[in-house]
Amino acid sequence: MRVLMVGAGGVGDAAARIAVERDFFEAWVVADYDPERAERTAAAARGRRTGEERFSAAQVDASDADAVAALAREVRATHVFNAVDPRFVMPIFTGALAADAHYLDMAMSLSVRHPDAPYEQVGVKLGDEQFARAGEWEAAGRLALLGIGVEPGLSDVFARYAADELFDHIDELGTRDGANLVIRDDDGNEVFAPGFSMWTIIEECLNPPVVWERERGGGDLEKGFFTLPPFSEPEVFDFPDGIGPVECVHVEHEEVLLMPRWVEADRVTFKYGLGEEMITILKTLHTLGLDSTEPVTVKGVQVSPRDVVAACLPDPATIGPRMEGKTCAGLWVTGTGKDGAPRSTYLYHVVDNADSMRDYGAQCVVWQTAINPVVALELLANGTWSGSGVLGPEALPPKPFLDLLAAPKPEGYGSPWGMEEK
Repeated sequence: MRVLMVGAGGVGDAAARIAVERDFFEAWVVADYDPERAERTAAAARGRRTGEERFSAAQVDASDADAVAALAREVRATHVFNAVDPRFVMPIFTGALAADAHYLDMAMSLSVRHPDAPYEQVGVKLGDEQFARAGEWEAAGRLALLGIGVEPGLSDVFARYAADELFDHIDELGTRDGANLVIRDDDGNEVFAPGFSMWTIIEECLNPPVVWERERGGGDLEKGFFTLPPFSEPEVFDFPDGIGPVECVHVEHEEVLLMPRWVEADRVTFKYGLGEEMITILKTLHTLGLDSTEPVTVKGVQVSPRDVVAACLPDPATIGPRMEGKTCAGLWVTGTGKDGAPRSTYLYHVVDNADSMRDYGAQCVVWQTAINPVVALELLANGTWSGSGVLGPEALPPKPFLDLLAAPKPEGYGSPWGMEEK
C-alpha cells in the first residue's frame, strides 16, 4: 500500500504520527498547499521511529483535481487519503479516481440548500455528489470509503455493530458527541479556541440539521429526510468517564445521510454538545454575515468572511498544550435487544487530552479523528475490508475494526472503546 495523504493540518499531522507505528504500508506521502507544513509533518513522523524512511512530503493544490491526480500518479499512490476541509472533497475524490487509486475521507461533499426554502426541504444532501458517481468507482473496481473519521466514521462502525450484535430492532441511532474540554491562556484563564476547523464548525452547525425517519407523517412516507432549524431540540446527555451532563443540539452531519443506507432503524439523528458560548458566537457570526463563503472586497482585496474568521483563531493543531479534559464520541442506540427486551445502549470512545499529548503530541479532538482512517487503511491493506464503488463504514464488517482499535499495542492501536447501558 502506498498512501497519498492530502492535508498536513491537525488531523493529517496526527494521522502520520499514528501511522508511523504500523507496518502495513510501504510509502506515505504527505501533501499540502504549504510544502513546509507538509515537510514538518513528514519529519515529525520520521522522528518517531528509528530508521524510518517511508514518509516524504510534496506540494499540491487540493482544489485542483488534475493536480491531485498528477501527484497520485507520480508517487504511485494506491490510496488517496483526504485530510483537509470538506470544501476540497470533490477535487480530491475526482483526482483519486482519475489516478486509478482508492480513496478515503472523513467528511463528505457539501450540502446545498436554497436560502429561501422551508426548513422541511432538504435540497442537495451531504455526500450526494459522491454517491452520484458510485457507478464510475464500481466500474473502475476502486473503493471510495466515505466518512471514516470519528464522527462520521467510528460512530458508523458502532451502528453496524449494534445492528449485527446487540439489537433485533432499532428505534433510533443517535450520534451524541460531548466533551469537558477547556483551553487556557498563559495566565490560566479560559479562552475560546475551537478543537477543530472553525470553517467546518460554521458549515455544519449553521446549516439546517438533517434528520431521517421511517414512516414520518403518519405513515404516508416509507422513509424520508427532513431538516430542522439549527440548534433544535436541545437535550442533556450524560457522557461517561467523568465528562458528565452536556446539553446537545441537532447539527448537520454525515451519519444521518450514511446510516440509513445500510442499517435498519426507525430514526437517525446527530446531536453535538456545542455549549452556550459556541452557539452564541455562531449566531452572532451569522447575524453579521461572517459565516459567508462568498468573497467580499476589502480595500481592493477579495476575501471570504468565513476564511477571515478561521484565520483569526488559533490553529487547532497548536492548542493541545493549553487544553485540558476529555472528548467523547459515541452512538446512543435504542430499540429491542437480541433477547426481545427493550434496550438502550451507548457505544462510545473517550480520549483524554493529557494522554494524546503525552503519547503523540496531538490534541485529543484531532487525534481521535485521525486514528480511525489509519485503522481503516490497515484493514484495507490486509484484505479484511474490501469493496468497490462508494461506500460508508456501515457497509463493512465492524468487529475487525473495533478489535484492532482496542487491542493492546503492538498487535492493535491500544485505544479501547466502551459500552454503557442507559
